[in-house]
Amino acid sequence: MIFKKTDKNNKKPKVVVILGTTSSGKTSLGVKLARKFNGEIVSADSRQVYRGLDIGTGKDLHEYLKGPSVVSYHLIDVASPRQRFNLARFQGLAQQAINQIINRQKIPFLVGGSGLYLQALIDNYNLRAITPNSVKRKLWETWSADKLLAAINLKHPDFASRLNNSDRHNPRHLVRYLEIIESGSLNNVMRREPEYNFLVLGLNYPADILRQRIEIRLLNRLEKEGLIAEVWHLHKNGLSWKRLKSFGLEYKFVSGHLMGEISYKQLITELTNAIYHFAKRQKTWFKRWEKQGLKINWLKNEKEAQVLIKRFIN
Repeated sequence: MIFKKTDKNNKKPKVVVILGTTSSGKTSLGVKLARKFNGEIVSADSRQVYRGLDIGTGKDLHEYLKGPSVVSYHLIDVASPRQRFNLARFQGLAQQAINQIINRQKIPFLVGGSGLYLQALIDNYNLRAITPNSVKRKLWETWSADKLLAAINLKHPDFASRLNNSDRHNPRHLVRYLEIIESGSLNNVMRREPEYNFLVLGLNYPADILRQRIEIRLLNRLEKEGLIAEVWHLHKNGLSWKRLKSFGLEYKFVSGHLMGEISYKQLITELTNAIYHFAKRQKTWFKRWEKQGLKINWLKNEKEAQVLIKRFIN
């Protein structure tokens, strides 16, 4: 459920959102705009919360240091990769970070591509309204991620299709989503009035250009930035191959390569395809969200973003 903008919304604290698929340039644009408009970044990425998962998740921390001033960021490197990080924790930490930025009289820039994380914050999901069923939870906690995902797909295929790779391999997340679905309807968690006034800006590319950007970015990560070495280092420091694979995409396929399951050539081909299909699912999520009523301003260039932000904050 989306709440339409009203005069009441215009009195709320203002937050700029920059969303898009993987490899769309969200971080670079977000940092440039935050620097120009005296803002700080709040990451909405389900994997960038984990320390040590730097190259594969595209944290691009150097972007925050470029230019005449450093741009502060939040919700990056806030959890150990040995821990589970859930949607409710993200929502709480993101709201806390946004409020702190506003209290410093700066503009929060929410930047990311994890649709569920973005929607939980923008639509103000009432996650605490769902009371866990202890009997069912005990049963579900004995199930594998594949079995939990199959149960979600049976009960709510539309929701299942929108889950990202990290969620699909995270049993604790899947148990929580089953609880929400079993509560009667996902709408039960989508009924609170938003706390902020959001300007949502979107980055989008035609399929052929997006695929090319994905290919170039992946090769840079593999051959120049040291993605394979990063995954090996994480394993040597105690993360099991199973846990690494649970992070999906880069960590899943590079782990498979290091385990001897696929060749380097297969790694590039199969991972490129997987990232591209993931980007298509992200696009699908944003399109569905628009049909629910969210206004996404799809950008042509950075200048257009600047005009929209100036109009929004003044």
